Amino acid sequence: MRIQLLLLGKTRRPEIRELMDDYVARIRRYAEIEIHELRPDSAASRKRLDIGAGGAVVLLDAAGEKLSSQQFAEWIRSCRDRSARELIFLCGAAEGFPEALAGRASLRISLSPLTFSHELARIMLTEQIYRAFTILAGHPYPK
Repeated sequence: MRIQLLLLGKTRRPEIRELMDDYVARIRRYAEIEIHELRPDSAASRKRLDIGAGGAVVLLDAAGEKLSSQQFAEWIRSCRDRSARELIFLCGAAEGFPEALAGRASLRISLSPLTFSHELARIMLTEQIYRAFTILAGHPYPK
């Protein structure tokens, strides 16, 4: 399974980038993962959303479904069991994700009812993806 994180805007703070890179390295033990930082108004951003069959698109959205870590892990398992080749996570900038691009999402999830900066949400997303894989592997990390 391949995972893509499509993030609007740059991660500017080095400490945020360092934490993201740590979780991405951990995720690579379980799945191939790529991070793409995109400009919201560019044609390249829209082109990145040309997703072929077998891909699931997830949008981080404050009004999205609220899943526990276990439920999120089970969702990833179900995608894997259905032979989904790719999971694509869309994480917007401070203004969110443009609806024209977000319309491709098959699932909208909320990380929390609290509001976080878009850079902190990126860390939380990568940590939850890593946590999901450790839950599925029976690793003691999530305990």
